[in-house]
Parts: sequence; C-alpha cells; structure tokens
Amino acid sequence: MMPPKTVPTQLHLHKGAGHWYKDSMITQDALIGYVRTALPDAVVSVTDRTGTMDHFSIRVVSDGFKGKGLLDRHRLIYQALNEPMKDGRIHAVEIKALTQDESR
Repeated sequence: MMPPKTVPTQLHLHKGAGHWYKDSMITQDALIGYVRTALPDAVVSVTDRTGTMDHFSIRVVSDGFKGKGLLDRHRLIYQALNEPMKDGRIHAVEIKALTQDESR
C-alpha cells in the first residue's frame, strides 16, 4: 500500500500492519475530548494499556447510553474516535460504557 500522494512536509508516515500511520501519539486529554464531543455529559477515564500511547482502555459513563444496548454504546464511542483510529493514533481500544445508574 502506498502512502497518500499529497502529504504535508511536516507529517511523517510509517508503515505498520499494512497501513500508513502518522508518526504522532494522541494524548489522553485529546481522546477524552473526542468522546465528549459525542457525549458532552460523559465522565471518561483512560488507561494506556501498553505504555505506547496507542492501546487504550476507556471507561465512559454517560446517560446518553440509556436505552442503548452494548453494541450501540460501543458504536457511539467508535464513531467519536473515528479520526484517531483511522489515522493510526489509536491502534486498539477496550471500551466499558455505562449509564450513571450502572456505574454506582
């Protein structure tokens, strides 16, 4: 797979697992921001699972999950994290999605 033809000069790409990735990491604050864009009331905690800042465990507590099943909750979070997942800043994510009542 070839890298995109138009790449800004300050962007460095590397190939991994057959895909081209930005040579940057996402911060936990940025990751929380992506989730809160989709779920403004969310209480989000993030754990870096490997020390490489691209494998995360995320716990999201939001009443936006009320009435939604597990798959719909996860889809909502994956949609919120679409950009950093597509560009490689997030390689893997483990999700725990709860309502306020479920978190007690």
